[in-house]
This record gives sequence, structure tokens and C-alpha cells, in this order.
Amino acid sequence: MTVPELRAAELTPPETAVPVGFVPRDYNFAADVLQRNLDAGRASKPAFIDVRGATTYGRLADRVARFGAGLRGLGIKREERVLLALTDTIDWPTAFLGCLKSGIVAVPVNTLLTEDDYRFMLADSRAKCLVVSEALFPKFEQLIRQSPDLEHVIVSGDNPHGYRLFEDVVGADEPEPYTAPTTADDMAFWLYTSGSTGKPKGAVHCHASLKHTADLYGTPVAGLKETDLVHSVAKLFFAYGLGNAMTFPLSVGATVVLNADRPTPDGVAELLRKHPITVFFGVPTFYATFLNSPNAPQKAELKLRRCLSAGEALPEEVAKNFYARYGVEISDGLGTTEMLHVFLTNRPGQNKYGTTGKGVPGYDIKLIGEDGNPAKPGEIGELYVRGPTSALMYWNNREKSRDTFRGEWTRCGDKYIEDADGYYVCCGRADDMLKVSGMYVSPFEVEAALSSHPDVLEAAVVGWNDDQRLVKPKAFVVLKSPDKASAALLQALQEHCKQKLAPYKYPRWIEFRKELPKTATGKIQRFKLRAEGQA
Repeated sequence: MTVPELRAAELTPPETAVPVGFVPRDYNFAADVLQRNLDAGRASKPAFIDVRGATTYGRLADRVARFGAGLRGLGIKREERVLLALTDTIDWPTAFLGCLKSGIVAVPVNTLLTEDDYRFMLADSRAKCLVVSEALFPKFEQLIRQSPDLEHVIVSGDNPHGYRLFEDVVGADEPEPYTAPTTADDMAFWLYTSGSTGKPKGAVHCHASLKHTADLYGTPVAGLKETDLVHSVAKLFFAYGLGNAMTFPLSVGATVVLNADRPTPDGVAELLRKHPITVFFGVPTFYATFLNSPNAPQKAELKLRRCLSAGEALPEEVAKNFYARYGVEISDGLGTTEMLHVFLTNRPGQNKYGTTGKGVPGYDIKLIGEDGNPAKPGEIGELYVRGPTSALMYWNNREKSRDTFRGEWTRCGDKYIEDADGYYVCCGRADDMLKVSGMYVSPFEVEAALSSHPDVLEAAVVGWNDDQRLVKPKAFVVLKSPDKASAALLQALQEHCKQKLAPYKYPRWIEFRKELPKTATGKIQRFKLRAEGQA
């Protein structure tokens, strides 16, 4: 059911809005964050550590300047787009910041997509230049010749495949003390949504938004400090990973450990043993599989002081089990590509497991019921957020822009309940909600009940038609030990849910799976499971 348009009164700013950190009109994020670290005397301090070793803040600033000069030397002009299809190495922040400093729009894209996705993004962005990791080049080899707007290709790696090598670009030109005369509201970069229900949408973000996310969340809430060593499971091309592994650490002069490989429990366990990481950003799926891994480190092997999560709602049992093993709370939060980073979160010492916490100061949160009126505490409503980091629009998509960006408010597409303590409880995506016997059922609530069973690794719940074409919950379950799957366990899981939930909410069917369909961000693709029932 479509949520009605908000009344004009609902869009009126409050008289006592939380003040936001000042950003001058003439502003360039890349120039600002690099110069602040140099002025603070961090030129010889490592900014990033990747498979090649450490890159200091001084060397990073030099590489950024050289890369920007290289792009300008190729004839790429301000506001033209550069598509970045890069794995997490020092070349990623070099290219991203190099674009921004030169006033060129960076378009980082997911490295796990299909050739068709990349074909659409190249055409939609009209990118003049492609910067691609050598490992990803095969997916672009045919597209390069088919993209009429694409004029230049830069390859990060050892084999240029007939094009320019990244290292040759940063080594060819002397760095120039050049910063494009951008404003705080100039387009700085685009982030494409995952496009799970249609073509990806390019969310257009400005220079000021990067600083705002650091000032509002990275420093005061995530609590990053200059002395921290940071790692993010979410990659840099995600909005979440961009803040975790670049914006926030660079804003305080911390050091980031990058991993170019796809994260696995064993790979991250090795990384945590090798580096004394103090701040760790994960996603719920990863925390769950990490806890179930026989190679997970012991508490004494780690130096963690802060752990954070976003992407999907964090199951209460996962959070409790992690704290029991490592003595560190996981602060679960919610952010979106459209809002750039987390705007709703739990905080250490104030965590309420099973919730997504409270609004980050600087953002306003509201829940809107199906009638267009504000939902009362305890009632389900669709989540809207207002804050300074909202995207300007979806590129070349006016219809979707009008539906999502409503005045100062951004429609998130999530269903939530505000509890009596002012904490927000996730009920799932708006299009994932079930109506059983005339009453709403939150898939996440049923999934959380299933995940609290000691044999369950993860679960997904969707609406399924019974013999009378009435919708009931069906669960797809991944077990920690797949060989335990049995009719007896199925019945035990149903009884387990009946003890934790209202009777009408328990899953009428349970199907054991080896894995669940997910996006590249780790979010469960419930629409694919629903489609099986409609086939």
C-alpha cells in the first residue's frame, strides 16, 4: 500500500533543530581532509595499510595530487564522471579523493555486479574515464568498446591490457597545488543503489555531506580517535564502507587496514590476528558467521574496543553471543545510500539489543502510518529521516527522486516501531511486511525468534500462500550444522517460535537451505524467495 503524501505541516522544520557542524560555502572535502592531517603533523603517519604495505598521509596527499593532475591531463573536466571499479587497495582512496580534489565526479561501483549492471552504469553516468582493478577488467573488456562516452581507461594492477596503468598515471605528473573551486553543495560523487527491484539508481551526493557524516556520527557516535586502527568488512564502494574506511578515519587521523579480497570469517580472523585493530565495522550476517567459525580468534588475541554494525537489523542473540565471547558491545545502526551513512543507532553503554537505537543528533526521525499521520509509540510506521546528508536526487530519475526525497524528508522504505523508551525496533522493509489474519507480521521478528535457537545460523521469512490462497509466514533456515536438518528439528523450531511470538506469527512452513540469496552488501533478498512461492 502506497503511503500518502505528507502534509505540508509535516515538512515544517522544528523550531529547535539540532545544530550541524559548519561547512563554508567554498569547500572541497578532499583538500580539507588531506590538508588538516598535514597541518596536524601526520605526514609520516600511516593512513592506509594494504597488501603492498603502509601509505602515509604525506604520500597519500602526493598520490591524490598526482592522480588529479593525470585526469586533467587526459582532458577530463569538472563535473564529468569517472567510474571507479576498484577493490580495496590504496588506489581506491587515491582515485576517489583525486577526483574530488579536481572537481571531477567520482562514481564508485560495486565490484560484485554483472556485466549488464556495469553496462547500465557506464551509460547512465556517461563516464569519460573508467578506473578498474585488473581482476575486474574481464567484465569490462567488451563494454569499453560499446560505451560511446568512455574515452579513457586506467587499470590498477600489473597488466594494463593495452590501456594506462594506475601507477604510471600517479607517477607521470608532478603534483600540483591545485584544488578545484568547488562549493559545499557541488556534486562530489554518486553511489548506485543495489537495484534489487529494478535498475540501479545513482544517488548524487555533495562535498559537504562527507564532512557532516564524520562530524555527526564518525567522531561523536562511532567514537574514532587518532590512535585507532580501523577495519571495515563493508567495502569502500558501499556508503557504509566509505564512511567506515575512509571518511571517518581520515577525519581524525586514524589508520585503516584495507583488504582487497572478499571478506570471509577465516580471512578476517587472520587479519585481526595480524593487526591490532581497535575499531571494527561489520554487518549482521558477517558477525553471525564469524561467531560460528571454528577459526575465530580468542578474546586474548584481539585489541577491539569498538564494534559497529549496519546493513540489516542485528539479531539480539548474535549481539549477546558476541559480547559474551569478546566483551565488546556491537552498536547496531541504520543508514541508507540516500542518507550516506548511519542516522539511527545504538551506543555503547546504552545498547538495547533487538532495536536499532535512537536518532543520531543532527537528524530527525519520524514514523508515518498508512493514513499519512504520525504513528504513535508502539504502532508500526514507515521511517522518514531529515538531515544534512541526504542525496540531492537520483541521477536522471525524476519519478523515483520525487517518491523518495519529499521536501526536507527522505523516505527510507523501512517499517519501524518506536518503543516506550524511545528506541526504534525494525520490522523489515515496507514491501516485506506480511498481513496474517488481518494483522501485521514483521519478518524480522520471526527471523529473530528463529535465530535465537542454538542450531540456527540465519533465517529469512516471507509470505507464502496456503491451500486457500491465504498468506502465512514461511521460513528458510540455514543451520550451523546442516546435517542436523530433520522433521524433528523443524517441529522444534516451530515450537520455539510459538513460545516467543504471538501464535499467529509462527512459520507454518520451514525449509532448510545451505545458503540464502543475498545482495553484494550481504542483505537477504527475500523477494527471490517470495518469487519461488509465486512461480
